[in-house]
Amino acid sequence: MRKMLLIGWVLILASCNSKVDYSPRKINFDRDACFVCNMGLTDQRYNVQAINKYGEVRWYDDIGCLAEDIRGEGWKKWDGETAVIWIGDASKGNVPSNWIDAKKAYYTYGEHTPMGYGYSAHEAKPDGEYFDYLTTLKRINEGKTMREKFVKEKKMLNH
Repeated sequence: MRKMLLIGWVLILASCNSKVDYSPRKINFDRDACFVCNMGLTDQRYNVQAINKYGEVRWYDDIGCLAEDIRGEGWKKWDGETAVIWIGDASKGNVPSNWIDAKKAYYTYGEHTPMGYGYSAHEAKPDGEYFDYLTTLKRINEGKTMREKFVKEKKMLNH
């Protein structure tokens, strides 16, 4: 009995001391979907992943969906404020290894993105106008997006 208790305590302590892997995860395109809109992930150039201190991953198909999640109460409960956030580098194309730190990326506006927010991330400083991470989230929250046009176009396609 004591041996079983000792083994149990060792396992508990070992699990408490394990380090969280914050490295970018690989998308399972047949299974992973956006946490906010439930759309399947299809284009890594615009996909975002957030990994919290428990190693839990939330996927987003567009940085606009991440911005929506951050505004909600669930983000704090999930410990999102300490999450590591990765985003696809739109400059490198739709390849599995193009993840960059979303908080260090440069963002441009005007690209057709999965949910129509229009922001794409780049590891290298682009020519022309660009924004940092916090400014991009602020602009999305202020409605400075291509979303309205995107929704109108999608509704017209359904008629």
